Amino acid sequence: MPTPSASAVPRSDRRARVAVAVLFFTNGALFANLVPRYPEIKADLGLSNALYGLSVAAFPTGAIVAGLGASALIRRFGSARVAVGGTWCAAVALLVAAILPSAPGFAAALLVAGAMDAITDVAQNAHGLRVQRRYRRSILNSFHAVWSVGAVTGGAMAAGAIALDLPRGTHLAISTVVLSLVALAASRFCLPGAETDQTAPGHRGTDGHAPGRRIRVGASTIVLIGALVLIASAGSVVEDAGSSWATLYLSDSLGAAAAVASFGFIAVVGAQFVGRLLGDRLVDRFGQRAVARAGGVLVAVGMGSALAVPTIPGTMVGLAAAGLGIATLVPAAMHAADEIPGLRPGTGLTVLSWLMRLGFLLSPPVVGAIADATSLRAGLLVVPVAGLAVVLLAGVLAGRARPSVSSPAAAATLT
Repeated sequence: MPTPSASAVPRSDRRARVAVAVLFFTNGALFANLVPRYPEIKADLGLSNALYGLSVAAFPTGAIVAGLGASALIRRFGSARVAVGGTWCAAVALLVAAILPSAPGFAAALLVAGAMDAITDVAQNAHGLRVQRRYRRSILNSFHAVWSVGAVTGGAMAAGAIALDLPRGTHLAISTVVLSLVALAASRFCLPGAETDQTAPGHRGTDGHAPGRRIRVGASTIVLIGALVLIASAGSVVEDAGSSWATLYLSDSLGAAAAVASFGFIAVVGAQFVGRLLGDRLVDRFGQRAVARAGGVLVAVGMGSALAVPTIPGTMVGLAAAGLGIATLVPAAMHAADEIPGLRPGTGLTVLSWLMRLGFLLSPPVVGAIADATSLRAGLLVVPVAGLAVVLLAGVLAGRARPSVSSPAAAATLT
């Protein structure tokens, strides 16, 4: 099918694309406003590393509990409304997490915020896919790049608030109101009408079978899914290191000022954004396998060197290298999972996403337990180990496509 030019795309669809990008931006910025305040919250609540890890694990726990319910809400209310409603609820929950004076309250608020974030994530991706189908070409990766811009912006907002000595409650109240209103304004330009039915008669899976046919899943398929889950989880481990531990490591272990330490998270998501901008071109030229392996080496060497010789500048560089290295991992794993022969459409992607969220759930307590037993520096060794795992497992990803073979359309990805 020929790709339409930008001028051939109706104005309403172009506006909808911008609206979805705005929703991705607000989703990335909301949580990033709270992350740099984690060391302050940990100190105020008197949490040990292990208890802190368990507390922040409430966020992915909420995502796991609520994530599967998103589809029912989308069918009932529409993806745009669910995305905006989830944004509002997540924003309020994050504000509550910032101001509650107890560890159980902090964890409970993060649990709700994680649940709302998961619902928002599914809904905004669903609406992005609706817009993508109108464009008749892949544009979903650009939305995820905008999410990274939102995360960097949110982190910068937090760094500015810390530098100005703005109280947590005031800071999060401002971000809650501003970003919620921006999301509401964007909803006016989303696509109207019901969601597209992707299981219409005649729709077939990647193996050519109709969705209703019972398909046997062999051991090789299970092994393949397991390898893809590990690759995607490696990306999740690095993202968690940036969001949950980088600021704490820089401030507590290396003695960085609070405003400086907040840039550890920004280094990860900022480099990840750059990698997402360059990723499609690199994959087209070298293939998913080679790009993933190179990324794994970058993670292992960059963060491994930073932990071997701990300095504030070196750690910033190592975190940036890790963020750049994981930029294409989750999309590559999702693409491969969505194209596994013998599975119904969306099955591989759904299973991968669910298990990947388990990685987000398990990572903070594991790092926290290692940190309490030894040091946070030792706990962060999970990052270079994750890079090495990608190097070893990248063989399950697609290599460079032959010039005579058309590359399949990019699969849907999850923030």
